[in-house]
Amino acid sequence: MCYNNYMEKNLNILIINGPNLNMLGVREPEQYGSKSYKDLEMELHEYSFELGINIEIFQSNFEGEIIEKIQYALGNFDGIILNAGAYTHTSVAIRDALTSVKIPTVEVHISNIYKREEFRHNSMFADVCVGQITGFKTDSYKLGLQGLVNFLTSAND
Repeated sequence: MCYNNYMEKNLNILIINGPNLNMLGVREPEQYGSKSYKDLEMELHEYSFELGINIEIFQSNFEGEIIEKIQYALGNFDGIILNAGAYTHTSVAIRDALTSVKIPTVEVHISNIYKREEFRHNSMFADVCVGQITGFKTDSYKLGLQGLVNFLTSAND
């Protein structure tokens, strides 16, 4: 399926990955699958071509770098896909960065955070994001991208 009409709008989407996502394929494959982080990046670039959008992918194990990347997105990106990893459950600072820039954001998780430990059921960002996708392994990113693109193009119509 090709959505090249999105390219006409020159959508730029920033994909931010938090701590330990660089360990995909190694860390808990029963939760996160066997694909490596490099595999995920390649899949997302291929999918962005199908959608006809531009993406930039960023990963950091450091909260401050994630905050700086969110702030950098202001004026440079139309939307954000955010998998903040464990910071999802703890970071008021990342939440404040999201509310400061007011860029439409979709929160994604590879595992289903609601089927895991109780502390993972809480998201500091869910109520300030346009949506949340959880539990579809790396397809969560594709679902999040599709939803965000639909949101951005319908909001601009």
